Amino acid sequence: MEATELLKKVRKIEIKTRGLSRHIFAGEYHSAFKGRGISFSEVREYQYGDDIRSIDWNVTARFNHPYVKVFEEERELTVMLLIDVSGSGNFGTTVSFKKDIMTEVAAVLSFSAIFNNDKIGVIFFSDKVEKFIPPQKGRKHILRIIRELLDFKPQSSKTNLDEPLRFLTNAIKKRCTAFIISDFIVPDFEEALRIASNKHDIAALKVFDPAEMAIPDLGMIKVSDPETGIEKWIDTSSAATRDAYAKWWKNHITTVKNIFKRCGVDSTELRTDTDYVKPLIKLFKKR
Repeated sequence: MEATELLKKVRKIEIKTRGLSRHIFAGEYHSAFKGRGISFSEVREYQYGDDIRSIDWNVTARFNHPYVKVFEEERELTVMLLIDVSGSGNFGTTVSFKKDIMTEVAAVLSFSAIFNNDKIGVIFFSDKVEKFIPPQKGRKHILRIIRELLDFKPQSSKTNLDEPLRFLTNAIKKRCTAFIISDFIVPDFEEALRIASNKHDIAALKVFDPAEMAIPDLGMIKVSDPETGIEKWIDTSSAATRDAYAKWWKNHITTVKNIFKRCGVDSTELRTDTDYVKPLIKLFKKR
């Protein structure tokens, strides 16, 4: 992509996603993703309704009047985006490709993070970790992330979640909030996700195109797997073929949702043909 064209696209995405983050997501994000814990702030006089467990008995004894400890949230977070850059992202039959939705959502989350004074980092992955951008703050850092999202060329077109999840667990020492943005058409990843979710607060954003839900009756067509490059002819006029695919898709969705549930990972689905704002807000409210 030419530098001038790239800068124009970066600016366009910045204008759209920065506005969404500031006006729509800022409050929801702040409420949904808490800090790492609480720290002592001050002591004040006991008021009706205060939890007696928060009474500071040393100060109370000194002044012969009940006082309570006040704590405040340690607000600053480290946010990590695990972004699928495999070949299947280059698919879309309506408004956008899957990778376009992933790029915009990643930008929205990035701006939401910096508006809340959080650090943001990125792991691009295929069937391996393609690139790691360490967590930092600031607009300049966000724009670098958007440029990489738009112009990144992965070495592999395949997908595997085990490697990026292991990398997250090992590279980010303190607990962070991590968003996995992927279509999750991947080999089994439950064990790696369980280990990572025991250390970090993880949310999953599954991106898909409506054409992936069912095969239309188009007669004989040649299809290509974007991750393996394998091509084959399929008779889509066969009801058995269409039914078998529909069954596979339903099983895939159920399997992925069950993995998220067993690992304690919140999730939402983002379609290429509809707005991603409502599903994201719904995810934030659910938390």
